[in-house]
Order: sequence, then C-alpha cells, then structure tokens
Amino acid sequence: MDPPADVGDLTELLRDGGYLADRGLATALFVALRLGRPILLEGEVGVGKTEVAKALAEVFARRLIRLQCYEGIDTSQALYEWDYARQMLQIRALSGPAAGSGQPFDEDAAVDRLFGPKFLLERPLLEAVRAGDEAVLLIDEIDRADDEFEAFLLEVLSDFQITIPEIGTIRAERPPLVVLTSNRTRELHDALKRRCLYHWVGYPCAEREIEIVLTRVPGVSETLAAKVVAAVQRLRELELNKPPGVAETIDWVRSLEVVGATEVDERTAEDTLGSIVKERDDLEVVRENLDQVISLA
Repeated sequence: MDPPADVGDLTELLRDGGYLADRGLATALFVALRLGRPILLEGEVGVGKTEVAKALAEVFARRLIRLQCYEGIDTSQALYEWDYARQMLQIRALSGPAAGSGQPFDEDAAVDRLFGPKFLLERPLLEAVRAGDEAVLLIDEIDRADDEFEAFLLEVLSDFQITIPEIGTIRAERPPLVVLTSNRTRELHDALKRRCLYHWVGYPCAEREIEIVLTRVPGVSETLAAKVVAAVQRLRELELNKPPGVAETIDWVRSLEVVGATEVDERTAEDTLGSIVKERDDLEVVRENLDQVISLA
C-alpha cells in the first residue's frame, strides 16, 4: 500500500480502520512513518494507545507483532530461545544405536546440527527484525519492564539487528514501524525517549468521545452515547484511583445495550458499574456521588 500523502490522508485511513485520531496524534504518526522512527505513546490507561498499533497494522496490511512487557521480562523472552526439547531428541538420535557408523565423532559438526535455524524459537523482537517493514512492532507497556531491559531495547532499536552467536547477525533491511506504549508507572530513561518520537495521548473531549463510541459500537443511539460520555466525563473529575478510559466508556455502552437500557438512570448505572469502575474503593466513591454523575448525563 502506498504511504499516506499527508496528515489528512492518514487520518482518513485510520478512521476507515475504526480509529479516530486527533490532529496531533495523526501528525506524530505521519512523521514516524516518513522518518522510519519509533514512536512512544504515553497516556492514561484505556485511552487507545495499544489500538493505534492495531489500526496501523490493519490499514497498511502489515503483520502486528506484539511484545507485552512485564516485570522480570528478559532478553530470551523478547529475542529468541532454543528449542531444548527438540535438541534433546536430536542428542539422543546422535548418541543412540542408530548413530553408530564406525566414523569418528565430530563434536563441532554435532554442535552445528544442534544449534541450527530449525531449533530456533523466534520471540517478538527477532520476528519483527526478520519481518522488517512488513510488520508493525508493538512494544506494549514498556514502563513495566526494568531498567536493564529498557537499555537492551535501546540497542535493538538503534540498529534493528540481532546477533545470534551460533548463526550470525540478522538485520532488517527496512525497519518495522515501532509503537511503544507507556502508562507512566515509572519514568522512562531519556536515552530511550531520544530514540523515539513522542506523543501524549490524553482523554478526548466529549464530542470526540461520542464520535468514538458511535464508531466502535455501531447501532447505538446517539442519545445514549451522549449520556454515557457525559457521565464518564464527570467520573473523571472525581478522585478515583483508576479513572475510566475510553475503553471503559465503550464497555459501559455495550453493557447498557445488553441489559436493554435506553437511558442512564441510577438503577441501570448501579447495575452496570462493574463495566466502568474496576476498584472497590473507587466503587464507594462513585456510589456516593452517583446522583450527581447521573444528573449531568
């Protein structure tokens, strides 16, 4: 597929893929595409950072490769591992009765056979390097990984090449589009930020959030969408540990549809609070203010 001609073109492509990007986000993505640079998206939970990568993969017909980060992730889980079970079977075959041929044992040849490409298990980073510009690499929640892994990732993003001692160096002729996301559970190092373009993804305004809901929940009435969004916007003003994101707004609309609600009143809101509020302490705060939240909806 031909690259977008300008920011407006990319915005329409993303809209066709079900993602409504504002001008700032669309511009950052357009620049990242043109320069071949990774882009770091930071923002609150549930504002659609991960969905950006999914939408890009869909509209450009690229493979989405996702590396989900977590505390304790190491390089083998991100790069590659050896298929030890298969190697053990190979060792048994090499040392078993069928291996006897009267020929001297060649240790180097045996090692080469054990550490060949067929025993290599690709993990997301190696898969993305091999796929090159046919892929979108999503490095999700990089802030959950530790400092050592972040430093290692910086090296990979610098050269888009991986050296496997037993095989050699694998390099991407044209790098994949890389999208990193962070919920800011910790501050990322400046070195990683300098390697990337940066964009903060905030909560959308009410008008845009209504538009997002209407796009993601086809068939929902505009009146119900507007009432739900008004209530969610009020919830975000409360002192909640985890304010609801756009993903929760969509879940709430779908939940109300499932129970056959056409209005947002205290009873239907109380019955479906589990789709919008995900912590017990937050539930208590919301219940104490539910009449105010619903009166504005």
